[in-house]
Amino acid sequence: MKRRASALEGLPRAFWWLWAGTLITSAGGFVVPFLAIYLTTVRGYSVSFTGVVMAVFGIGSGLASLVGGVLADRLGRRVVLLASEALTVVGMLGLGAAHSKVLLLAGTLVVGVGLNATRPARAAAVADLVEEAERPRAFSLLYWATNLGFSVAAVTAGVAAEHGFLVLFLVNAGANLVAGVIVYRYLPETRPESAQPPDRPVGRGTGAVRRDRSLLVLLGSVLLLGVMFQQPLVALPLTMTEQGLSPAQYGTAMMVNGLVIAVFQLPLGRLAERLRPESALAGATVLAAVGFGLTGLVHTLPGYAATVVLWSLGEIVVWPTCMVLVALLAPPHAQGGYQGRLLMVWSTSVALAPLLGSQLIEASGTAAVWTACLALGFVAAGIHLVLARLRRAPASEDADPVLQS
Repeated sequence: MKRRASALEGLPRAFWWLWAGTLITSAGGFVVPFLAIYLTTVRGYSVSFTGVVMAVFGIGSGLASLVGGVLADRLGRRVVLLASEALTVVGMLGLGAAHSKVLLLAGTLVVGVGLNATRPARAAAVADLVEEAERPRAFSLLYWATNLGFSVAAVTAGVAAEHGFLVLFLVNAGANLVAGVIVYRYLPETRPESAQPPDRPVGRGTGAVRRDRSLLVLLGSVLLLGVMFQQPLVALPLTMTEQGLSPAQYGTAMMVNGLVIAVFQLPLGRLAERLRPESALAGATVLAAVGFGLTGLVHTLPGYAATVVLWSLGEIVVWPTCMVLVALLAPPHAQGGYQGRLLMVWSTSVALAPLLGSQLIEASGTAAVWTACLALGFVAAGIHLVLARLRRAPASEDADPVLQS
């Protein structure tokens, strides 16, 4: 009987260099979570201007996700990864040295573009490098590296900030520089030569996307999932404060999320590999929805921690599986573009979540948010089952899943 490979076996060396670069940039990614604190406390800017800066970062992130994916298909994954890391280094150093609002806005835009243009190029490179059967494991490992790095960043950022916020910018720039060197030295171009984009008249791309029903269905569910999974950052602190719990206790509850991902990402990812992607996605979505729904019923720190465990277990499967499905749907020459659209929709949900969550809280209270999350999760799970039926159905003669800019 053939021995089943462990979670760390059987993947190409180039993948592990990608994985290492992801871990390094995530572990060095202090600046964005601390940017609002830096602008208001160190630089003395108003909350309204800080909101504008963060909005600029979001705009840059969303545009970069789409454009970075398209460029990864046209110019190559390696080119986009190198250019993105270089942009991030320049942007981080610029933010650290900026002494005017215009320069701060420009630096933030550059950082938003640089940090997020790498994501579709990296995902496309994984799809190029890894056989289809091993992609669930590869994307799960990549997601694990991202969260493991963020956990390290959260622990060390406070220590670094004690030596001045400039240290945060320098360390973040250094991390991206190291990641760029890894790409330059160890990562060959992965885009298949046979997967060059076919010559098409300009403007055909939008119609092609509209005909790829499976992609559109998946992106619709991702929009719902993004709004749901952002509520721990939007509604959970307000909910816990309303119950008389302290910010430190909120931090403790959120720390559980990182611990669950660190411990269970690999074994749960391996379990999900045995299921059809849509089935794994639907089951994980329901589990997360139940966790969010129960948040409105608990009142103590252990209770909140238990709900975090539930939706964290769902999160472990949801996001890597979404990337796996996009890689399955994408033609070889459009991997970057497909992954870019996934990330663009995710960025849109990140922008919508605080707006919708805050409006619902003002209208109906915090409990309504968690009921809405429960409903969103069950709707999204149903969409995933519809997607399974679409992928089983034979493609129509005029179907054209090509995705171009």
